[in-house]
Amino acid sequence: MYQYSSIDQALVDARVQQFAEQLSRYQAGLLDEDAFRALRLQNGLYFQRHAPMLRVAIPYGTFSATQLRRLAKIARKYDRGYGHFTTRQNIQFNWPTLESIPSILKELAGVQMHAIQTSGNCIRNTTTDPLAGTIPEEAIDPRVVCELVRQWSTFHPEYGYLPRKFKIAVIATEVDRAAIEVHDIGIRVKVHAIHGLAFDLYVGGGLGRTPVIGQCIFAELPLNELRNWLNAVLRVYNLHGRRDNKYKARIKILVNALGVEAFQDAVSERYSQDRLDAYRIFDSELAELTRMFSPVLAPEPFGQLPDRIDFQQWFSRNTRAHRVMGYRVVFISLKRPTIAPGDLDADRMDALADLAERFSLAELRSTHDQNLVLPHVKYADLVLLWEALDELDLAYPNIGLVSDAIACPGLDFCSLANAPSLSLADALHTAFGDPQMQILIGPMEIKISGCMNACGHHHIGHIGILGVDKKGEPWYQITVGGRDQNGARLGQVVGPAVAHDEVIPTLQRMMAAYLQDRKPEEWFVDYVDRCGIAVLKQAAYHSESPEVSDAVN
Repeated sequence: MYQYSSIDQALVDARVQQFAEQLSRYQAGLLDEDAFRALRLQNGLYFQRHAPMLRVAIPYGTFSATQLRRLAKIARKYDRGYGHFTTRQNIQFNWPTLESIPSILKELAGVQMHAIQTSGNCIRNTTTDPLAGTIPEEAIDPRVVCELVRQWSTFHPEYGYLPRKFKIAVIATEVDRAAIEVHDIGIRVKVHAIHGLAFDLYVGGGLGRTPVIGQCIFAELPLNELRNWLNAVLRVYNLHGRRDNKYKARIKILVNALGVEAFQDAVSERYSQDRLDAYRIFDSELAELTRMFSPVLAPEPFGQLPDRIDFQQWFSRNTRAHRVMGYRVVFISLKRPTIAPGDLDADRMDALADLAERFSLAELRSTHDQNLVLPHVKYADLVLLWEALDELDLAYPNIGLVSDAIACPGLDFCSLANAPSLSLADALHTAFGDPQMQILIGPMEIKISGCMNACGHHHIGHIGILGVDKKGEPWYQITVGGRDQNGARLGQVVGPAVAHDEVIPTLQRMMAAYLQDRKPEEWFVDYVDRCGIAVLKQAAYHSESPEVSDAVN
């Protein structure tokens, strides 16, 4: 993985000292709230409902066992003993004191981590495929491109005060495991017959109160010109994006206001005017970064795996093929009963750090589904790893199934939320706890947001759940048919919002209708495509509809 240069380390160390001084001035009354707000957001510090929240960057979701141990130490010493992995592949601490933030930032800097640009109107943490570097069909390890973007965007003098926050995602396969079409910029790297490495550039995607699927404005651009094209897009946005209304300030609003063709023309003109050789990506840069992200793995024998049902369920749901013979990619579900999605306590962080060193070259990944990944596990070690994860209660075989829901912190933590999210995520474990039922239902992405800001990505869930305020009470709007892979699509609203205690029964009725009516090997999102929402709407709002257990039997 990428290692800091001396310049990287000096920048991060300087930022720690700088923020410590800013905090001292704020506490002494020498900085007012507005002035300090801009400074603290540059360092990932929010003021939440109950306490400060610090968002720590995990660039492109890759981190080391050493870094995870440091996160565990921070959780114990400065928080309430746990951290929360987010849909941006970052980690948040929800209970630090304001006075402790400089100490936490210093702890992070000691293991090449920081909280820079995890908030504020700037270019945020670039995200990517959690399987990066493990699959044979990649044009390039997309983390190489993410790192190039990170180096270009961090402390960029023009882009620290954009009209609004800005998010970039990168993939290098036809399959999209990073939801590039719902980002401000999405990048798909590919191999081109003439250019060699090239990329398609998607612009104007985003969720929130105005969900939009991004559009490919240019295709098959040479990769060595990536930063020039990004610079052109950002300059057009910075010059013309709205600053008078934060709800209309995202680039998706600008693209819609100008029209796609006019926006393309503006970007092309800017590119032609501003292209500089200093922004060109040279082959030597790509080669150096590629070496950093390419561990040496010799082929290993596959070996014999046990046929016991519990292991086979875990193997089937929680592991994926690897590009090197004799290895598997292992997903660790952070979705289990009574625990908020994405939460992990300090003891388990330390234990996973040990397992990463023992079984996965000391490397881990965080995913935008709020799970973790051990990317390089030998077949011969799978049983030992599974047994160790099982002892930690981290071998739950539900990746991609109904209980593998993502959820924002909701009303439990966030001052912007209209409704609780975490209680619904937990209720899914009770309602659909039977592993065989989950397997029968099949691939299912449930995404829960406590408000229209859509931090839980409800718009692109196979089933999306949005918390709304109804006369001071939390209610929930349900959508179906969204997706973030193989052509992103926004879900359709099923009908009127329902009360908190009616959400799970409503889902159960819809699930029962799906199980009764689907064709063989037809999964939920395909069923919605074929049938539309009429059948599900009929089931959702009629209490006499069959139960899931009836459909299963």
